[in-house]
Amino acid sequence: MDGNGRWAEKQGSEDRIDGHERGAKVLCDIVEEAKALGVEYLTFYTFSTENWSRPEKEVDFILADLLPRYLEQKMDFMVKEQVRFKALGDIQALPDHTQELIKRVEDATVEFSEIHANLALNYSGRSEILNAVKDIAAKASEDPSVIDSLDEDKFRNYLYDPELPDPDLLIRTSGELRVSNFLLWQLAYTEIYITDVLWPDFTKEEFRQAVGEFGKRDRRYGGV
Repeated sequence: MDGNGRWAEKQGSEDRIDGHERGAKVLCDIVEEAKALGVEYLTFYTFSTENWSRPEKEVDFILADLLPRYLEQKMDFMVKEQVRFKALGDIQALPDHTQELIKRVEDATVEFSEIHANLALNYSGRSEILNAVKDIAAKASEDPSVIDSLDEDKFRNYLYDPELPDPDLLIRTSGELRVSNFLLWQLAYTEIYITDVLWPDFTKEEFRQAVGEFGKRDRRYGGV
């Protein structure tokens, strides 16, 4: 969800957090449109492990203010729309009250299955893979057969959410042309859609256009 800071600058704001505040308002619109289109899974790259290097004020606002406030405000929406919510990443590093809100919303929506909305928080694709390898190595030290039986399906069981299917489509807003350490294992054959639209200006119509473009792609998965 790129472009929040640039959006704030374009509006003449002197504070990047105004862009994050506006960007948060887009999420529910996209969830609603995805549900209407029959999309079952959405994963929003909300805060990466690299984002800790940003100014302390911005990090504190996102993790200690905006995120828990947003989850509390939108919990009724998610229950009403039967949205299954889950957080992906090293959640233990987040503020305690933010962790508590995440747990509350996850518990309140755990029975839903029509649409899944995931927030990647303190997330790193490399860390996810590295942690999986460490877990496998620990089990293999007790049972070497773990290595012999390991395949891609079994490896998935060690990721943050083994039930998360590989994404069909990756949407990059604000014209960025990289994957930025996002779902590196899962993106192996994901189609990529680039738009110059900044995230706070990303509308239901923009999302529908991205899904429509995806529908025109010929996905060969290495074949002919």
